[in-house]
Amino acid sequence: MKTPIRLQPLVDDGLVDEVISQLMSGKEATVYMIRCGADIRCAKVYKEATKRSFKKAAQYQEGRKTKNSRRGRAMEKGSKYGREEQEKAWQNAEVDALYQCAAAQIRVPVPYGCFDGVLLMELITDANGDVAPRLNDVNLTHAQAMSQHHTMMGYIVRMLCAGIVHGDLSEFNVLVDSHGPVIIDLPQAVDASANNNARAMLYRDVNNMTEYYGQFAPELLQTKYAKEMWALYEQGELEPDTVLTGQFEDDTDLADIDSVLDEINAAYEDAQFKKQRQQAIDNDHYDD
Repeated sequence: MKTPIRLQPLVDDGLVDEVISQLMSGKEATVYMIRCGADIRCAKVYKEATKRSFKKAAQYQEGRKTKNSRRGRAMEKGSKYGREEQEKAWQNAEVDALYQCAAAQIRVPVPYGCFDGVLLMELITDANGDVAPRLNDVNLTHAQAMSQHHTMMGYIVRMLCAGIVHGDLSEFNVLVDSHGPVIIDLPQAVDASANNNARAMLYRDVNNMTEYYGQFAPELLQTKYAKEMWALYEQGELEPDTVLTGQFEDDTDLADIDSVLDEINAAYEDAQFKKQRQQAIDNDHYDD
């Protein structure tokens, strides 16, 4: 195919040898299949802020730190330089989160670097070598749903122990290869301890996964993994290998106003997410 303008500099510099095809186009980026030497990888080309449809970016950026004070002040003021640095920070956040997740033994694509708004990373493939499907496109048996849900809860726990909440986790941001689920799309990942929205986002992430797998294993719909893991996290008792039960007893003697508000916010965000599902399907398209 004709080399996209944003990828041409990488071709000129020898980082990319060939652009094979477009894989998908979503709300924040367009992804291409590329060849780097003998390796087939993918290139995620981030859309400019004015062209992205990702909602409430400020919520996700809360608590993100920068070591450069001048850069930080510019980002807060929203100057042209600050907006440019904010874009770099948005893109680099995904690279950082990918490395953190990999170090925590969470299955994510291997990153190979971010160059001028283009993230080069591993192409996740199925047993036949074809591009791995999204979870949304996979039919599961009851046993597969139970097993993958268990795996995903473990990944979310490991992310939380590493100080990360995905923030936009759903069946659209998980690929499935022959070894199971692989988490993708992390530019909006938030700092669990520094972002005031972290708990609500964790609730939404867990509930999205549980509701999806619950279509194939209805008993999952009665579980309370989000509340259980966040309570353990707040108490400093959550470990990467903590065995969760999915059970949680709410304190009926003392109302936790913040928790109630988080539940309401999570439910609202989930309702909004479901409304956008069809739009996401319409916007995402794959080339043969």
